[in-house]
Amino acid sequence: MKRSHSSEEIRDFIVNNIEENPNSINRIVSEKFKVSRQSVHKHLLNLIKEGLLKAEGTTRNRRYSLKPIINEVFPLSINSQLEEDVIWRQKLRPFLETLRNNIIEICHYGFTEMMNNVVDHSVSTSAMVSLTLLPNRIELCVKDEGIGIFKKISKELNLEDERHAVLELTKGKLTTDKAHHTGEGIFFTSRMFDQFSILSGSLYYLHTQGKEEDWLLQDEEKSINGTMVKMSISTKSPRTTKEVFDKYTATGDDYSFTRTHVPVALARYGEEQLVSRSQAKRLLARLEPFKEVFLNFEGIDFVGQAFADEIFRVFKNEHPDIEIVWIRASNEVENMIKRVLAGSTNENQLKLKL
Repeated sequence: MKRSHSSEEIRDFIVNNIEENPNSINRIVSEKFKVSRQSVHKHLLNLIKEGLLKAEGTTRNRRYSLKPIINEVFPLSINSQLEEDVIWRQKLRPFLETLRNNIIEICHYGFTEMMNNVVDHSVSTSAMVSLTLLPNRIELCVKDEGIGIFKKISKELNLEDERHAVLELTKGKLTTDKAHHTGEGIFFTSRMFDQFSILSGSLYYLHTQGKEEDWLLQDEEKSINGTMVKMSISTKSPRTTKEVFDKYTATGDDYSFTRTHVPVALARYGEEQLVSRSQAKRLLARLEPFKEVFLNFEGIDFVGQAFADEIFRVFKNEHPDIEIVWIRASNEVENMIKRVLAGSTNENQLKLKL
């Protein structure tokens, strides 16, 4: 028997898909749920009346979009006495009373970590914080006018390129002030939110939950001074901070951050192929503190023998206690890895995940 869909299912689908289909949402909903366009139109009108959607244009060229329930912006003066937890408690937390506790905890963690970075590292005298609550998600933004996160990391760690700083950030445990920071904030924040992005200078880094590949783009025309971090998460997400922390704790470990996930694609610049030992060393830098390293080969069609040998034989021989796991490798990449392993005595200590 044909199952009928509830109004809540249809409304949720509209809210979650309207941004990608502002002109055609009526048709898409009608086809998906096998209901008339008149019925879908009623749902759209009700959502507009409830203040969740807005519509523009004539009937033929009607465009729908989500209407913010809350949209608050807070300019801040930055000094060493500023406390990020006080800003959270006084300015942001009061707007989130209707949200689930797990979402509030994630927002609390993400905002305070990013705000603390501004205070301690940005060398900025001002910042802008924004909170936007939409019908399906919450968005947080922290923007400063400082030196820029990628430029600062590149300078402090003597990296050859600011793009290398992005790769280092994705590994975790990266800080320019070891006495006061663990370097875990950005790593865990990017894994807690559905979408996490950093725009600094001309570099844009994006991590999206559920997608194996991180994105690094460079666009001189969209260059900004300072750093802008954006974070968003569905208000219905079941994710918890504990779940994320546990995911990066190696089996049998005592709740310490000992497992990391590294997008191999970030080790290359532009369209270059990953063929050299120096590229592999760039990828492997600072991985010694971890017990398990997941190397994600998504988006990589080919690696050279020297690149693979440096990772799966040389590095492994030098660090036999580190477990290397490769995932999302193409057939050609996997064959190269296996060729290296065929001559390695450590083959039984390496793991493969498809």
